[in-house]
Amino acid sequence: MILPGSTVRIKDPCSIYNGYQGFVQRISGSNAAVLFEGGNWDKLVTFPLKTLSEVAV
Repeated sequence: MILPGSTVRIKDPCSIYNGYQGFVQRISGSNAAVLFEGGNWDKLVTFPLKTLSEVAV
């Protein structure tokens, strides 16, 4: 079950973020805002829940 704070991987071959891993910040309806952190940048992007898979930490 994907909840805020979950680590997820993007599984959408049509997305430039395919394979990226991030943290769910918030969920609204059938979408989730995922935070990507790396080096000197942070990016918050919204994805449909069906394109996310939970990563076991």
